[in-house]
Amino acid sequence: MNGSALNGNEPTSAKNRLNRFDLSLLKRFAAIAQPYWYPIEEKNSGRIFLGLVLLLILFLFALLTVVVAALTLLIQQIVPEFMAQTAGGMVAISRGVFSVPQVFLPIAGLLIPAIAFFSVRSKAAPRWSQWVFLGGLLTLSLCVSGMNVIISYVGNFFMTALSERDAPTFWRFFIVYGGVFAIATPFVVYYRFVQDILGLRWRDWMTGKFLGQYFSNRAYYDINAASSIDNPDQRISEDIRNFTVQSLAFFLIFLGAFIDVLAFTGILLSKSLFLAIFLVGYAIFGTVVVAILGRRLIALNFRQLQREANFRYGLVHVRDNAESIAFYQGEQQEMGQLRRRFVDVLRNFNFLIGWQRNMGFFRTPYRYATFILPSAILAPVYFSGDIQFGDISQATFAFNQIFDAFALVVLQINQLSEFAAGVNRLETFTEFLDEEDTPSLSTDHSEIATEEGDRIALENVTLMTPRNPRTLVDDLNLNLGTGEGLVIVGHSGAGKSSLLRAIAGLWNTGDGMIMRPPLSDMIFLPQRPYMVLGTLREQLLYPRLDANISNDELYEALQRVNLKDLPERVDGFDTELDWATVLSLGEQQRLAFARLLLSKARYAVLDEATSALDLANEQHLYEHLKNTDTTFISVGHRPSLLQYHKYVLELKGDTNWQLLPTEEYQLDVNAFS
Repeated sequence: MNGSALNGNEPTSAKNRLNRFDLSLLKRFAAIAQPYWYPIEEKNSGRIFLGLVLLLILFLFALLTVVVAALTLLIQQIVPEFMAQTAGGMVAISRGVFSVPQVFLPIAGLLIPAIAFFSVRSKAAPRWSQWVFLGGLLTLSLCVSGMNVIISYVGNFFMTALSERDAPTFWRFFIVYGGVFAIATPFVVYYRFVQDILGLRWRDWMTGKFLGQYFSNRAYYDINAASSIDNPDQRISEDIRNFTVQSLAFFLIFLGAFIDVLAFTGILLSKSLFLAIFLVGYAIFGTVVVAILGRRLIALNFRQLQREANFRYGLVHVRDNAESIAFYQGEQQEMGQLRRRFVDVLRNFNFLIGWQRNMGFFRTPYRYATFILPSAILAPVYFSGDIQFGDISQATFAFNQIFDAFALVVLQINQLSEFAAGVNRLETFTEFLDEEDTPSLSTDHSEIATEEGDRIALENVTLMTPRNPRTLVDDLNLNLGTGEGLVIVGHSGAGKSSLLRAIAGLWNTGDGMIMRPPLSDMIFLPQRPYMVLGTLREQLLYPRLDANISNDELYEALQRVNLKDLPERVDGFDTELDWATVLSLGEQQRLAFARLLLSKARYAVLDEATSALDLANEQHLYEHLKNTDTTFISVGHRPSLLQYHKYVLELKGDTNWQLLPTEEYQLDVNAFS
């Protein structure tokens, strides 16, 4: 729809999806993301994609474990005293990796993913560059998490030396701290850079895919009647951008959380078993509470995206119709409807920030408590002399890292609810486009059959409006040969333009059969011509912009429609302007006729295509058209159109019609007069 609000008319299934915050969200995410990474449409494609991602993580984690352990042992052999002072238990961990049977764990972590990827190599090969980028990004993410572990150990010794007033050790670890930061900087910078590059590539691919479906089978036309799909422009531009950016962000956040749990759980357990148990219970409690309260946020964010898009569309609508509004002096009315849309934005946003405020009353003290709880729990052990001061700082660091991992839903609920709303909007859009790509096996109403041929013929055609069906024409028969012009007349609402839509294949509700040439051999000229966003040359050649037509031919076509001075007025054929505002409606109609003459189409359909022209210009254009090989069908009210056509099809209303030669029709009209 062109920006209109849903007003509660979404299908029940869509409404039910608005407040879901469970595994179904992961399934919907996988359905949207999978084609970019695993371009195979089969029953379990989404699960295979997620499984491959998990196996890639396992492979990289095992690989880095082996590399880090090997480097640690190597450094220990080279500088044993330094390792004893700086790494402590890390050496023992490294030795454990290479002990038996622990050595089989990293080997399995390397072999199992490699075998899995090898088994689907033919299916995943078309997306090899995506997996390479993802592998590099995951490697950098693992490195960043590893740096955090190193920093926690260095920080322990650093803080202990400070508390014990041990200046030499303090400055030694100060230098180590600086060295770690220097090494970590390029990892962190390239981590963000690769994430942005991958997000950009993913958005490029997804936008191309959606645009391909959007313009396939004229889905962009049918979507205007789909009450559940609002603002497709916003879904393609904003929702896809947010989806790709936020998908990578949340994926890395959850991966980092998983790594932090693995890396820091041992540290926390070594300091205090009770602190570790308390952390798990505290995080689960907060997650359950926020998951329940956060359901409302998803629905509010969904509606906020929709109403923001409605307001933006209203502004675009005013810009596109500025002249009409100025003629009618409709500023107050337009400002009123924009104000109403903006009030909808504010009203929903007011509910949204109010709900976020209520969540804040829980989230804020819940988060603040983590700054003091580790110290409070470990203080008695420290006062008894069982641990050092640096152990408290390291335990606090580990506690907060693990807490952030377990409490992701609590800490990211606002962002997660926005992401879930965007996933829901993209899913409903994807479902609609997929339905447009898949012919329906059963419909509520019969459809007019279409067959390509070398003429335009209608056999026993009954035409109905697509929605809220109303019969316009009943049992219409027509056979139009090459060079035989036809004009369709009748009062407003009788179905003249609707019949043209049926010939073009836009409307097919009804019965009978329509034979027509391929659409590539036909050109349609509506009452208000379509002015493309481009140059004068592109206006004249649209939609066949690759046609090899010289400037002389373009000049000749413009001269035939009395627009020979137009190139000089606009500074040449390659000037890009807003043609809908630069040219009057009459000039636009003449420009469309030049487009018709240049196309040399075999068939042309003109719907009130000369309504803004005087009779002299109308005659001039039709005489040029009659001198071509184009067979044309016109729709109009002017009696002057009759002389240019061989037949007249009169739609009388109430499904009645008559088809007569032009001379006979004129005699009947004169006799009736």
